[in-house]
Amino acid sequence: MLEIKNLHVKLADEDTEILKGVSLAVPKGQVHAIMGPNGSGKSTLAYVLAGREDYEVTKGDILWNGESVLEMEPDERAAKGVFLAFQYPMEIPGVATMTFLRTAVNALRKKRGLAEFTTPEFLKRVRAEAAALGVSDEMLKRPLNVGFSGGEKKRMEILQMAMLEPSLCVMDETDSGLDIDAVRIVSEGVNRLRSKDRAMLVITHYQRLLTYIVPDKVHVMAGGAIQKSGGKELALELEETGYTEFSPKTPAHA
Repeated sequence: MLEIKNLHVKLADEDTEILKGVSLAVPKGQVHAIMGPNGSGKSTLAYVLAGREDYEVTKGDILWNGESVLEMEPDERAAKGVFLAFQYPMEIPGVATMTFLRTAVNALRKKRGLAEFTTPEFLKRVRAEAAALGVSDEMLKRPLNVGFSGGEKKRMEILQMAMLEPSLCVMDETDSGLDIDAVRIVSEGVNRLRSKDRAMLVITHYQRLLTYIVPDKVHVMAGGAIQKSGGKELALELEETGYTEFSPKTPAHA
């Protein structure tokens, strides 16, 4: 279970708080969605979960399976099962996609005390997962994300998620910049990874993603805190009413 307890966060070189007492629990086997306006703190929460170093936690705690992750480096969190899908995946010229995937997968398996994949094992696995996501062999031969469309980059991130087998998946605006067909394809990939042993936190502005990735619970974040929680119907309400009732009293940063 993911437990976020009274989390207060600021940028390391600034005094203004971005997260102002976020509390949240996501049990394994469930998908929770966080919705909210720009500047509400949603992406900050995702970065802090993954261990991005330019944020400072001033109060509170983050527990994954009962263990605090705050003092863990990003690679240690990954070994514990934490995975962040970025809103804007980076292009890495000169790094072959297959080399990146195999290096990342085997490094993580080694940290978890598992045997590394042999070349045949890796190729069989990655090709099966790629085919399910519509990731072509040609895409796998390119440098990582170089020349990819927005939809291709997001499918590649879901492929990474499938290969790395995290137990906590944090998806930061996975639908950003995608057309409806790409949203559907990416969502199908995410839904394939739903399991009783995996918790998912989906961050989005819009209800349309949640038509495909149906959440167990929806939380509204504004002003750096969770303002309201409810079932999947809350996303439909927000689509109709917007976020005006949740306008923050003080500015916050996304």
